[in-house]
Amino acid sequence: MNSSHPPLVLARRLGAALLVGALAAWSPDATSLAATEADAPFVVDVSDVVAKVGDHAKMIATLKLRDGLRLLEGYDNRVSRFSSLDDGVAFGSKIVPAELRDGALVFTIDVVPTKLGKHPINGVFRVGYIENGDTMWTISIPLTASVTGAE
Repeated sequence: MNSSHPPLVLARRLGAALLVGALAAWSPDATSLAATEADAPFVVDVSDVVAKVGDHAKMIATLKLRDGLRLLEGYDNRVSRFSSLDDGVAFGSKIVPAELRDGALVFTIDVVPTKLGKHPINGVFRVGYIENGDTMWTISIPLTASVTGAE
């Protein structure tokens, strides 16, 4: 194992740090997550959504790798394992594949608020990347955001 970048240990530490950071930095318009460690491989930007109860809306999540890393395009980069704390949101798909745009992974997540009010949601990104031109990693990154059901 490469001791300068043990991906499993780093991913586990970053998962908890990202969740805490996401909750601390929550905003109604957008949530930007940046890992707390200098060598974190990614930055995630997720737009919170407001929609009428029962209407479909699109949540856009973008994942960018830091300089020097590149996406493992042959990997099935995706976000899945969606849940809502209070069952106030339905999801259009269990798995959302990534679309590659300008070097970033873009995920378009179909959400439907089923209750009035703000509902925290989460999911898990699975992403593959290449480091140093020859080392491939796959990591899990938490997705946290909110969907607000309006009248």
